[in-house]
Amino acid sequence: MTIKILLVMFVGFAGGIAVGSGFVAFFTVLGVLPRLTQLTKTMKMIRHYEWSVVIGAMVGCWLSFTPITFNLTSFILVPIGLASGVFVGLLAAALTEVINVLPILAKRIGVHDQIVFLLMAIALGKVFGSLFQWIYFVKHTN
Repeated sequence: MTIKILLVMFVGFAGGIAVGSGFVAFFTVLGVLPRLTQLTKTMKMIRHYEWSVVIGAMVGCWLSFTPITFNLTSFILVPIGLASGVFVGLLAAALTEVINVLPILAKRIGVHDQIVFLLMAIALGKVFGSLFQWIYFVKHTN
């Protein structure tokens, strides 16, 4: 029982680190907030933008740990889920494309020669993670 809890904690922490790193990389490397203030001509309000991002991330994290549920029909949930999946996938692909995350990561962790294995590990991890979530959470709740 303790090993299972420790494994779940490790996987959750690793997932949080990965998502948080991508979030920070997106906003800092690409300069989203400064560019947004330039486009809207609200450079004096950059602190408000920054706090909005921080508070939004914290509220989103808090909501994911609370038992709050929205009882929506499948006709509403399917398009929302599809749009969310497309958004996350395209955002990850764009981020990887723009800042060359994988070559930099491969070089930093010392597997530059085995970048194909790194790509396969990421793809298989995504597939097995999605299958695990569907089998464990969806099948057991029905």
